[in-house]
Amino acid sequence: MFRKTILLGLLASVVATPVFADTASREESAGVGIGAVIGGIAGGPAGVIIGAAFGAKVGDEFHQRNEAVDSLTTSLDGSNGQIVALQRNIDALQGEIRSIDGDLQQARELAKPEILALLKAGIEMDLLFRTDESVLADSTGGKLSQLAASIAGNPDIQVRLDGFADERGDETYNQDLSARRVAYVRDVLINHGIPASNITANAHGESPAIDDSIDSYALERRVSLTLYIGDTPSFAANPR
Repeated sequence: MFRKTILLGLLASVVATPVFADTASREESAGVGIGAVIGGIAGGPAGVIIGAAFGAKVGDEFHQRNEAVDSLTTSLDGSNGQIVALQRNIDALQGEIRSIDGDLQQARELAKPEILALLKAGIEMDLLFRTDESVLADSTGGKLSQLAASIAGNPDIQVRLDGFADERGDETYNQDLSARRVAYVRDVLINHGIPASNITANAHGESPAIDDSIDSYALERRVSLTLYIGDTPSFAANPR
């Protein structure tokens, strides 16, 4: 009787597979066959029907899981492709950066002799202040900070500061004002990395204007900043 049940189960699996072939996936068909065999062993013809239904469910789950695995595999392949593409972009950007750095270094080397020649003679610039103020406007102060940061890495560069005030007002007050202006510029330079030992500061007080115009007075409210290499520059910023 047991052998007959197994044979019925096997027969049911063979018969059941083509019935579901057009409507179920390969996994579902395999599941029906397996389920039918299990059902046949378990309980005769009724067991075959139950087993076939169970097998179809198992097969469908296999199919869904396989689809999920395929989807994950495709997603991982796509992600790996994106990673490879990003790495190529990074490598290309790094190559461009190295090329730009090389160009900048070459430009520095070409310009260095001319810059050194200018510094030996002395490069002078005026930092202009507003009336009765000892702090630079934001735009001028920002440029001073940039200049200080750019030369801080060269210990050979010396800085000379000469502070002035226009001639209006009390002489003693103007002397103090010019000293405060010089001190302000000196502090900015030191805060951006220029050694204090590389800075020479002088306050000259009043500086006579060419005439009584507002523009002429404005030119005298200044700190003259001189950059040079060596003991002293070949020219000096003296009161006008």
